[in-house]
Amino acid sequence: MLDQLEAISERFDEVAQQIVQPEAVSDQKRFMKLSKEYKDLEKIVVQYQAYKQLLEEIENAKQIISTEKDEDFREMAKAELDELLPRRETLEETLKEMLIPKDPNDSKNVILEIRGGTGGDEAAIFAGDMFRMYQRFCEKMGWRMSLVDYTEGTSGGYKEIITEIEGEDVYGKLKFESGVHRVQRVPATETQGRIHTSAASVAVLPEAEEVDVDLNMNDIRKDTFCSSGAGGQSVNTTYSAVRLTHIPTGLVVQCQDERSQLKNFDKALTVLRSRLYEIELQKHNEAIASQRKTMVGSGDRSDKIRTYNYPQSRVTDHRIGLTVYNLPAVMDGDIGDFIEQLRIAENAERLKEGAAA
Repeated sequence: MLDQLEAISERFDEVAQQIVQPEAVSDQKRFMKLSKEYKDLEKIVVQYQAYKQLLEEIENAKQIISTEKDEDFREMAKAELDELLPRRETLEETLKEMLIPKDPNDSKNVILEIRGGTGGDEAAIFAGDMFRMYQRFCEKMGWRMSLVDYTEGTSGGYKEIITEIEGEDVYGKLKFESGVHRVQRVPATETQGRIHTSAASVAVLPEAEEVDVDLNMNDIRKDTFCSSGAGGQSVNTTYSAVRLTHIPTGLVVQCQDERSQLKNFDKALTVLRSRLYEIELQKHNEAIASQRKTMVGSGDRSDKIRTYNYPQSRVTDHRIGLTVYNLPAVMDGDIGDFIEQLRIAENAERLKEGAAA
């Protein structure tokens, strides 16, 4: 482990030198790549420096215990050693986890897409509940969520809603949310009081940058239309909404949330680029999933990943068999426990893969 950490420290120093060179500053793509690498390595190097300092303190304490004749000094050194050794174990576990090969997309922002599935009006209402859940979670995390496009349900909620989420390690946390979320409850539209089952699908796309997807603008058809969303008369009378069609794949993306056509175009382009990137990412994930016992991290949208049972206030994640009985808190954005347990399960699988390689 120490050899790995030392190599990372040396690479960090190299990147720190390269990033300030004129040729790197003038090349935007290279500068962005180096900046990301610097940020990722810095987290490990800071912990490594703390670990080296801790080892030095442990060695000094041991030296005093073995050579010091003053009993008081020796007792102080023993007490200090009793505090330092557990800290060393904790820091070693942290460093081992940090050395697990990471998903290169973990630090990216995301495009979050929620769609009402089977269940008609109730599915759209549930999609609205899911949107609020993620909105509250983003607030707790200090992330910024901005609307891209939406289609409201006839009885409330959304048939579809697309948002962009920006912050630290957003994809690394939200990637586990991709899949089908099932709800069991008495719908507001139900007059007989019967429990219905409906669903909403969630897609979490890592936001692709220009360096990730080589997008030919000649392959894109741009159409403008009047927005149907809220925002006053100007939104509904000017052609500010933008629809982009990627001709080779047939993918269609639209954005009508902003008053400015240019801003809508930029947002729509970001979604389109991310969807194209996800197509390639999905192929990669399917290959990985075939080697894994669980679907953790595969992000397969067709899989039923979680059930929200209102009568029993129960939420179950089917991938790791985790069940909690605090549904109101979960729907208010308290999904951190699920994400943490899924992250631990994924890391365990990555460690197994590394040991088998």
